[in-house]
Amino acid sequence: MSKENIPNKKPKFSAYWIYAIVIAIFLSMTLFSGDGQWQSAARTNQSDFFKFLKDGDISKVLIIENTSKAKVFLTKEAQEKDIHKKTKSKSLFPNANAPHYEFTYGSQENFENKFDDIVRDNNLSVEREFDNDTNFIGDIFLTLLPFIVIIGIWIFLMRRMSGGAGGGAGGQIFNIGKSKAKLFDEKTDTKVSFKDVAGLEGAKEEVQEIVDFLKNPDKYTSLGGKIPKGALLVGPPGTGKTLLAKAVAGEAKVPFFSLSGSDFVEMFVGVGASRVRDLFKQAKDKSPSIIFIDEIDAIGRARGKSNFTGSNDERENTLNQLLTEMDGFGTNTNVIVLAATNRADVLDKALMRAGRFDRQIYVDLPDLRERKEIFEVHLRPIKTAETLDTDFLAKQTPGFSGADIANVCNEAALIAARNGKKAVDKQDFLDAVDRIVGGLEKKNKIITPEEKKTIAYHEAGHATVSWMLEHAAPLVKVTIVPRGQSLGAAWYLPEERLIVRPEQMLDEMCATLGGRAAEKVIFDKISTGALSDLEKVTKQARGMVTIYGLNETVGNLTYYDSSGQTDYGFTKPYSEETAQIIDKEISKIIEEQYERAIALLETNKDKLTELAEHLLDKEVIFKDDLEKIFGKRPFEKVEETTEVPSDDDSTESKAS
Repeated sequence: MSKENIPNKKPKFSAYWIYAIVIAIFLSMTLFSGDGQWQSAARTNQSDFFKFLKDGDISKVLIIENTSKAKVFLTKEAQEKDIHKKTKSKSLFPNANAPHYEFTYGSQENFENKFDDIVRDNNLSVEREFDNDTNFIGDIFLTLLPFIVIIGIWIFLMRRMSGGAGGGAGGQIFNIGKSKAKLFDEKTDTKVSFKDVAGLEGAKEEVQEIVDFLKNPDKYTSLGGKIPKGALLVGPPGTGKTLLAKAVAGEAKVPFFSLSGSDFVEMFVGVGASRVRDLFKQAKDKSPSIIFIDEIDAIGRARGKSNFTGSNDERENTLNQLLTEMDGFGTNTNVIVLAATNRADVLDKALMRAGRFDRQIYVDLPDLRERKEIFEVHLRPIKTAETLDTDFLAKQTPGFSGADIANVCNEAALIAARNGKKAVDKQDFLDAVDRIVGGLEKKNKIITPEEKKTIAYHEAGHATVSWMLEHAAPLVKVTIVPRGQSLGAAWYLPEERLIVRPEQMLDEMCATLGGRAAEKVIFDKISTGALSDLEKVTKQARGMVTIYGLNETVGNLTYYDSSGQTDYGFTKPYSEETAQIIDKEISKIIEEQYERAIALLETNKDKLTELAEHLLDKEVIFKDDLEKIFGKRPFEKVEETTEVPSDDDSTESKAS
């Protein structure tokens, strides 16, 4: 092994060692100062002292005036007496100048008078000295201690506010303006490559070209082309934007700086702009390089929006600095900026123009073929049954994002392990989909027989109406077992459409209202169980009238604003008269479909009752059970001929 590869196992140097050494030095100087007086002398009292004085055992007395103490020194002859054995020093480093006795006297005047009388009466020769007990080093230490404590607390608070007590960039108060970007090493930090990113073929092709440009710039510049300044990944949450950036970090053999948009935000003024400058300085020093900013909407929001105070916004200063760094004087073209967001509508237009984010890559929800590829990636570490069909799994998860599919695979593995299986099979994946979409089953929830009957007819109404309508989504199963917040649920597998026509939307609304219509037909009463149904059809009807222009009365008008500007206004884009017309048309559409559902159920009341009784008995029924009661669905389509991607809304649950 070469010396370069030998890991450095030496302990890291800590500043706390310096603090400990300084404190030890202060304590040592305090204890050892004072001519050896730190050594402890034997304790005695004033009466014993005068007895020793009369016997001629004392050679010198040192009176400490500021502490009312007296230090006693014995003669050499007295030190040999048995009565003074306790005065012999047991210290490791004995000092000949140390006192033998120490005691505290009362009144100094009385003590001196009695001392003089004994010396005169006994004709003694005893030295008497006066002194004050001082410790210069200790006094300085005690004086400075409050200031040391205050400065230490201040440094601690500043380090905490500046993003941690570490020694890295941003860790100290003087480094608060430094960038918090993490520099990735392709050899150790990330192992994700483009082969780990399933689907997203168009997006992968775009970012692969950027990586290829950094590796082989002459291939493009020889024809006069210029490297793009930046690429913005836009799409719903969980579609793989950050994963794609990780793959770029794994594939690119250049420095890769990664950070979040919130890393620029700080409580101090000017810190965000300073961090942007430092980030691009580091990237230019290591160019060619890539910068990845996740959730860029944290600093890239359009300027002037929602700024009601009129004050200067620190976030706007950060955005201005980012705009300058991306395309301003002295810009280095060998630094590429990747960014990701799921809220492109709120970004500033200056950030989106050509020359800054030259490419906007839309990462959409995966279609049928892409879902199959994503399943194959996430099933690699899972021990699955040999008969598992990924095509079937892809068809059962319309509208699922990549993150949702990863969650399904993980949940299926947990369910299989919970049931003691050796491999994950098809049923585990179906249970996982039900668990994620509908919630956890609550078989022990207390429901009265009357409520259970109402729920059964409600769900049977959905199943019956959807079976009778051509454009309603095909039913997969119906259950009256409480799951999540719902008391019952009907699972559908919607047809994968790219465009939707009015008759398709109306059929879906009619099927959604089938539950309340069944309650009306059977019990001649309605309940609160249709809350989520009403919410869904109201949104659909409002969309038909105000967004898609599918209503004859309102006409070919839309009040939808894709720029998001109306979100910050207090006025509606239509008059009060138009608002009344819109409300009437929405109500008219919903009531027409409700009456249509009632008419269908009145015609098939016997089959509705049979289906509800079967549901009460089994609690869960499937498509085959409906075929036995209603016969083959006349509108059934051949699945093999459809290669169209799916839309979501694969389930529909009822609020309790």
